[in-house]
Amino acid sequence: MMVEYTPGYLADQWCSRGHVLLVLEGELETELSDGRTFLLKPGMSYQVADDAEPHRSATKTGAKLFIVD
Repeated sequence: MMVEYTPGYLADQWCSRGHVLLVLEGELETELSDGRTFLLKPGMSYQVADDAEPHRSATKTGAKLFIVD
């Protein structure tokens, strides 16, 4: 599915569902529940399994993503 986050988006909960995510436009910051953060730019992706690492997303600039659940 295609998803667009507007500038200033911050997820209001931790997600424990598995995803494959590709950033198409903008920048996406992913925070893991252990405190690690990753800044993803266009062309970058990540993959996480169900119940593996709770995570949440934020973007200052806005982001367009392709996500497979």
